[in-house]
Amino acid sequence: MPSRVEPGRVTRRDLLGAAGLWTAGLAILGSLVGLMRLPIQRVLPEASDRFKLGSPEEFPPGSSKVLQDQQVLVMSTQEGIAVLSMVCTHLGCVVSYSGDGFTCPCHGSRFGPLGDVSAGPAPRALKWLEISLAPNGKLVADKGREVEPGSFFQARGKA
Repeated sequence: MPSRVEPGRVTRRDLLGAAGLWTAGLAILGSLVGLMRLPIQRVLPEASDRFKLGSPEEFPPGSSKVLQDQQVLVMSTQEGIAVLSMVCTHLGCVVSYSGDGFTCPCHGSRFGPLGDVSAGPAPRALKWLEISLAPNGKLVADKGREVEPGSFFQARGKA
C-alpha cells in the first residue's frame, strides 16, 4: 500500500478518465463563454440608401436643387422629377454643378445637364436614382437603385 509521502501509481484508466473530465469541463466552459457573448452586437447596421427629398410641390418644373449631404441633384422638368448622383463615375469624386452641367474637380471629366459624359476620362454618365412616393406623400430617393437616364418620376398632381 502506498504511503502518504509516496503517491501510488496512476493507472491508465484513471489518466484517461481525468482527461475526459477535463475535456468535458473545457467544452462546457467554452459554450458558456460563447453564450455570454451572444447578446453583444458584432455588426453595426449600415445607414439606409434611401433618403427623403420632400414633397413634390417643393420642386416646381424648371427648378433644380443640390442636396450636398446626399451628394445628389434633384431636378424638375415638365416631364417630372429626377435625382442624379453627383459622384463621378471615373474615380468617385464629387462633381460640381452649374446650370449647364457638371464638372469633376479631380480629373476634369465633364457631364452635360442630364449627366451624360461630354468630356474627360469618365467611362459612363452620372447615375440616375430611383424615386418613389412614400405613404405620407413625400418623395424618397434610393441610392442603391439606379434607373435609366431620362427616366423622370411623375408625381401625383403634376402634368
